[in-house]
Amino acid sequence: MKTVLFWCRSHLVLLISFLAALLSAIAVPPDSAYLSYINTDVLILLFCLMTAVAGFRRIGLFDRISSMLLHRAGTVRKLGLLLMNLCFFSSMLVTNDVALITFVPLTLMLFSRINDSKSLITAVVIQTVAANLGSMMTPVGNPQNLYIYAQYDLDVTVFFTVMLPVGIFSYILLTLLVFLLPAAPCKAEAVQTEKLPPVKAAIYAVMFVVSIATVLRLIPGWICLIIVALLALIADVKLFLKVDYALLATFVCFFVFVGNIARIEPVRLFFSAVMQGRELIVSALLSQVISNVPAAVMLSGFTENAKALLLGVDIGGLGTPVASLASLISYQLYSRSRSADNKRYMLVFSAVNFVLLIILLIFAFIIQPLLDF
Repeated sequence: MKTVLFWCRSHLVLLISFLAALLSAIAVPPDSAYLSYINTDVLILLFCLMTAVAGFRRIGLFDRISSMLLHRAGTVRKLGLLLMNLCFFSSMLVTNDVALITFVPLTLMLFSRINDSKSLITAVVIQTVAANLGSMMTPVGNPQNLYIYAQYDLDVTVFFTVMLPVGIFSYILLTLLVFLLPAAPCKAEAVQTEKLPPVKAAIYAVMFVVSIATVLRLIPGWICLIIVALLALIADVKLFLKVDYALLATFVCFFVFVGNIARIEPVRLFFSAVMQGRELIVSALLSQVISNVPAAVMLSGFTENAKALLLGVDIGGLGTPVASLASLISYQLYSRSRSADNKRYMLVFSAVNFVLLIILLIFAFIIQPLLDF
């Protein structure tokens, strides 16, 4: 019984997403359309990236990087600033999901070495927010940007005119958030690591590069899956056991829930009535329930105001853990750590996210006239 309860606590988001999918299936009975809900490209990409990152961890690459960062940072606050910047700027090119899958495991390792579980929660929350806000700065930073950019055939100048002011203001807020971390020294015992095995290191580097190329749509997802799976079989078959299949299942459940919600006619009629002139606030609020990617897809059918919709779904990625599915990645990774305090994590996450959500929405309303919405 204790084992079952522990599993439930460790997979709380998966259970919630499963129940949400199950309840939505009552309103929309399963049919062939369910297959169209599942974004296989996202699932393939998550699987491939988790496999590559697991490979890097097994050969001790993260140990080496953590030692270097601890040596250079000096204090917990400077370490947090470094990690925040890594997520903020990398997410602009490799998406928020990829940034978090790559850097949150590194953060978990860093803070376990300095034995600071309290600051770990704040650091991971700041990283998560940084990835979500940094990714909104480019058309390829996250799926909703890419969708809106293509759907409305936006000019790149228009895109950056809308997103740059909010992005700069977001970075200032993130920098201030780092001051929540203590200025205490972050010293840790030196970790003796063996020399990196060159062949395996090269294989895992190829796996990671292929995954990034898939993010940038240079390689189809199915080719990426084949390459990564074959290389993992060659290098270390145990990598397949290190993949977080619960996270993949969580995404599948949310895909089903969101797909069903979009097919409920009263829901669609409701948004047709309330969207006009309220695109920013409606898209931000809807993102809190069904996440910002499906909110962007669903609401694009009800408005021609691409600028307000773009800002709304990007800012709407803050707030609840569901608002941006990338946030679930951080939570799942954190909840598996030895010192995880899931209740405290959710309290810190909610406090930081909702405060920033309110501040950025107010800022967006102020600049709306300047952007000619």
